[in-house]
Amino acid sequence: MTIGFGVLGEIQAHRGGIAVDLGPARQRCVLAALLVDLGRTVPVDGLVDRVWGARPPQRVKSTLYSYLSRLRQALGTAADASLAGTTSIERRSGGYALLTDPGLVDVHVFRDLAGQARAAADDDGRAAALFERALGLWRGEPFAGVDTPWFNSLRESLLRELYACRLDRNDVQLRRGHHGVLLTELADCHGSHPLDERLAAQYMLALYRSGRTADSLRCFERVRRALAEELGSDPGPELRRLHQSVLAGDPAIDTAGDAPTVVPVAGGEAASGSLSSRDRIVPRQLPAAPRWFTGRVRELALLDRLLDPHSEEDRAVVISAIDGSGGIGKTWLALHWAHQQQDRFPDGELYANLRGFDPTGEPVPPHTALRGFLGALGTDPSQIPADPDAQTALYRSLTAGKRMLVVLDDARDTTQVVPLLPGSPTCTVLVTSRSLLTGLSTAHGARSLTLDVLTDSEAHHLLTRHLGAERAGAEPEAVATLLEHCAGLPLAISILAARATTNLDLPLAALAEELHETQTRLDALDTGDITADLRAVFASSYRALDPDSARGFGLLGLAPGPDISLSATAGLTALPTAQARALLRRLRAAHLVQEHTPGRYRMHDLTRLYAAERAREHPASDSDEALLRLVDFYVHTARASDVILDPHAVPTEAEPPAEGCVPYTPDGPESAMAWFESEYACVLAAQTSAMTRGWYGRAWQLAWSVDTFLWRRGRIHDHLAVWRTGILAAERLGDPGARALAHRRVSAADLRVGKDDTARDHLRHALALFEDAGDLLNQGHTHQALAQAWQQTGDDRQALHHAERSLRIYRQLKDTVWEASASNTVGWFQARLGAYEQARARCQDALALCRKVGYREGEAATLDSLGYTARRCGDLELALEHYGQALALRRLLNDTYEEANTLSYIGETHHALGRYGHARDAWQQALTLYRAQQRIPEAENVQEQLNTLQDRG
Repeated sequence: MTIGFGVLGEIQAHRGGIAVDLGPARQRCVLAALLVDLGRTVPVDGLVDRVWGARPPQRVKSTLYSYLSRLRQALGTAADASLAGTTSIERRSGGYALLTDPGLVDVHVFRDLAGQARAAADDDGRAAALFERALGLWRGEPFAGVDTPWFNSLRESLLRELYACRLDRNDVQLRRGHHGVLLTELADCHGSHPLDERLAAQYMLALYRSGRTADSLRCFERVRRALAEELGSDPGPELRRLHQSVLAGDPAIDTAGDAPTVVPVAGGEAASGSLSSRDRIVPRQLPAAPRWFTGRVRELALLDRLLDPHSEEDRAVVISAIDGSGGIGKTWLALHWAHQQQDRFPDGELYANLRGFDPTGEPVPPHTALRGFLGALGTDPSQIPADPDAQTALYRSLTAGKRMLVVLDDARDTTQVVPLLPGSPTCTVLVTSRSLLTGLSTAHGARSLTLDVLTDSEAHHLLTRHLGAERAGAEPEAVATLLEHCAGLPLAISILAARATTNLDLPLAALAEELHETQTRLDALDTGDITADLRAVFASSYRALDPDSARGFGLLGLAPGPDISLSATAGLTALPTAQARALLRRLRAAHLVQEHTPGRYRMHDLTRLYAAERAREHPASDSDEALLRLVDFYVHTARASDVILDPHAVPTEAEPPAEGCVPYTPDGPESAMAWFESEYACVLAAQTSAMTRGWYGRAWQLAWSVDTFLWRRGRIHDHLAVWRTGILAAERLGDPGARALAHRRVSAADLRVGKDDTARDHLRHALALFEDAGDLLNQGHTHQALAQAWQQTGDDRQALHHAERSLRIYRQLKDTVWEASASNTVGWFQARLGAYEQARARCQDALALCRKVGYREGEAATLDSLGYTARRCGDLELALEHYGQALALRRLLNDTYEEANTLSYIGETHHALGRYGHARDAWQQALTLYRAQQRIPEAENVQEQLNTLQDRG
């Protein structure tokens, strides 16, 4: 998948609409410095100067190499362009170059579009569209937040390019008669550049053509005075001539503007039912273009393709259906695009608000909208047929052969739209709806365009445009909170902005505080105007649902995780899978849920709050029963998956699932791991919900069942959090055995985050509880854990003592699996203490036992121990053989935590053999895993090793 890059604002990258983490600010600067000179070699010293200026830190080149390596990892690129996809950071003699398609980098796209627009001298409509697309790429100041001399200079240069592009765009739009849409921007720009005579001329002309002759003359006076005071000069001849033309009311500078146009009929009598004269009205029904329109570059480009003269679309009516949830910005997009394309439709535009989901009334019947269209096309009201089919036939006759745009806004369903479709392939239809208009696509070939929320940068830009850069910049934390709770929904952002701008004394922090409480968040998004009340917008979609869908919608609002699967939905709603699938399909068609990945569904955060409000209208027992079914689905599916992943672990007892809950049973280790990958965030959220409702046994069981997955995947902080909750649940249960197990497992997580003392305290608690209970097996497990804890402090002798105690216990119990595990642990510490022959013998015994009973996790750990022993004895080839076998098993088990460690050992061994290329490959793989697991010390250690190789060249 290609990666797009942006520098016209904050430095960013996105893959498939998802932001790529580019790391710290300086690392982003390195990327930007290469993007600007795309494809060209930037010397290392030049990169240092661009990124750090005159005061680079010590070891700056080592830091630079580290940043380049991290960028390659973040972008998924290879050092060699031949091995990469569309993007690569390539090392060249003396420097580096970034290779990618210029069409993926906003600054290069901007320059290309502006160049195309200037070249389209004979087509003002095309030029205007190109200029608007170019300007739409800007999200703020280039390289926002970067402060080095080189970037500051480049920023000023790019801002000059932006200014020139705006001036050229203004000339084109003024020639097209679109002075009305320019007025606000021209006023702002003129205030910032009072001495620019070209800009002043554009502003004067726009004012004059808008009927504001006095304001136009006053503008000239202000410029004349400013020039005299600042420069001691008079306005130039062109501005003086324009001034005289305004004074004289010269028709040469007049324009018909945006008013409806009367055009002679090209021969013949007027069509039946049309105007009695030989003139016809060219309707221009579009509402005003949205003032605050932001972003949507990809969507605008997709709509532009509808009018591509080389496409096949001219064989039928071109229809595009923009669908999405309420408040997502469908109408904004439709109107913005329609205004950009007006010159493509010389026969006019028809517009109808079909009010399909209007909170104030019922949907507009198609025949009512048709009568409006027929009137706009010049039909005398007395000659409009009463029969709806006859109305449609007349409408299609009047639009036949005409290049017209028809905008059908807020359609309820396909049935409402079909009578309003022209029959001529020369017409283009743009439909917006909260429903997925599948019938329009299947029967009429409509192109569907589903709108998602704004990106973070687009949302920030929209709010900043509303508030003004100064006010937004004064309270950045409050702005971040507002945007977080709006979650990219344009209507929510606009409502909050309206509240802020109508009460200038209201601090943004106070507004942000209102959004913290989930129970009242929707209240903060209520302006008192039903047309701008988010709850009313959601309500109009909710009312359109059938009763079963409305019930399911409310229950989905209770689901605690970030998303939900089909099988979990079946558990929540107590529906058979087929009915649950149909429910989700209906809600998806209404854009109340999204299928963001195949088989997984989510709600926008604000939609979820509204759904939860609707659920609370029903008896509390209904909600509690539904949530209990969902929690039990996660408990029993996680438990079944955990047994598959670790068949040698002793499963704990769990309460039977609630009535109506049908857990999912994976068919093997791969599907079990895949289920956890998809669901673990929901499992953690379910644990929190279980604790809140006092279902402590289920909360503890979830911790136990997700343990193996979190451990193998190296999700350290989640592992720690889930077992801290597990300890609390065990204490509430009053179950000493559950408490002891929780103490032991949380100690393992503490060790991984470096809390050695805390880990040993937990283990002492666990051991005492197991001894009180006479639980020998878990005493053995706890001694094994104590061995690992003492290793962390560097006391290998104390660690060996506990390992040997665990081995004696397992042998007493005749437990072969755990005897194998403890034998390896003893061998490991013997090797660390230098007793290599004893260690090798002990580990060979352990390996034989592991293979005998099929204990693959123990086999992998033992092979790592044998690899370590071979390395210490100088047999590096044998070490690589052992590590290679261990790595294969780690990957088979999906144990990415230990996979990273084994890769690091392989890199060290190759390095010792002088095989630097193999060492680099192993360390790069280890580094990727360490970073994904947020294991900072390990990642930094491997990065240092890679930097050493980089210095070697």
